[in-house]
Amino acid sequence: MIAGNGVDIVEVSRVADRVRKGNGFREKVFSLREIEYCERSANPDENFAARFAAKEAFLKATGMGMLLGYELNEIEISNDENGKPSITLAGKFADFLKEKGWSAIHVSVSHTQTMACAFVIIEK
Repeated sequence: MIAGNGVDIVEVSRVADRVRKGNGFREKVFSLREIEYCERSANPDENFAARFAAKEAFLKATGMGMLLGYELNEIEISNDENGKPSITLAGKFADFLKEKGWSAIHVSVSHTQTMACAFVIIEK
């Protein structure tokens, strides 16, 4: 059963500007593994933006958004060996997942040089 769904689209330049400011945004929003992955990729700005969009889509899918008050770097977007993205939750988000009884989180991301989007479905 679908418990929630969410979609988000962001401008790559908007996220890139915030990541580059050096004011802690990057570390607050992205896990260390996400930062390492994005920075070693051919298109770091696009990858940061796609992950940001996926986090926002996930928050929308929860039905709570930022009202949860948890750390965004506890939502980790990764890719398997074939490039398929997935979401892993840590900390309070992992506890929230168990509390809600969610069985699966599906994510799809896409990006161009200027835009990134993501769609998330949560199953119960």
